[in-house]
Amino acid sequence: MEGAAARSSNQEAGHPPIGRRVITFAVRILKQYTVPAAFGALFILLWQWEWFHTLLNIKVHQLPLPTSIWKALSSNIDVLARHAGYTVAEALLGMLAGSLIGFAVALLATQWPRWGSTGLIFIAALNAVPIIALAPIMNLWFGDGLGSRVAVVTITTMAAMAFNAHRGLTQIDPLALDLMHSYGARKSEVFRYVRLPNCLPYLFTALKINATASMIGAIVSEFFYSSGGIGYLLSNSIKVAKMSMGWACIVVASAVGVILYILIEEIEKLAIRWHSSRKTST
Repeated sequence: MEGAAARSSNQEAGHPPIGRRVITFAVRILKQYTVPAAFGALFILLWQWEWFHTLLNIKVHQLPLPTSIWKALSSNIDVLARHAGYTVAEALLGMLAGSLIGFAVALLATQWPRWGSTGLIFIAALNAVPIIALAPIMNLWFGDGLGSRVAVVTITTMAAMAFNAHRGLTQIDPLALDLMHSYGARKSEVFRYVRLPNCLPYLFTALKINATASMIGAIVSEFFYSSGGIGYLLSNSIKVAKMSMGWACIVVASAVGVILYILIEEIEKLAIRWHSSRKTST
């Protein structure tokens, strides 16, 4: 009786049954990813049929077929998983540190524009330095362990968060600011109730950018002074002409990047479904 009463109260309140919500979620996922999946399947088929080899005039040993890559992937899944875990740890730690630093700089530039804008310029300058130049320097500073790769990822992910967060914190509706000022709101209250909610879509945009940028930074930095990770395994595979294994590393890295991107996108839908940007996109 109590369960029936709860279900009836949920329906009266406008909440559909759990089963219907699950079906709706599944249909939305299918609609969202059917076209990309179909395009990916067509791409793999053309690759398997050596269409790209003919187009680019390259040999099979230079670009292994998907079946060869799958064989290398399935037979070395334990090795790939171990090295992928090492790279993902570097990417996540670096992305977290870089995003926090970038947001802090954006906040300083918003509250104190004269001084904080210098931080944005400094981050822009750091972002212009290539990873291959940063990796040896970070290795000299932090050693050849996890810290040097995390430092590289931190530097490569600061800019996206800093610039996006600064835009979200400053591009505020003037009427909203006037309303808060008319109520005598303090700076902390304006930040909490106006600036931060307006900034959330920009934060998630930066996180989605950093989800892939962090993997790039981690993998490239592993080419130098590393004893583990996808980049280390990829570099060694290419050196000994194990191209199928090298491409298996690329597939794993791409899959991890896509998974991180999708996870952040789903969290964004749950976290800011009240925002006008989500309402207009649905």
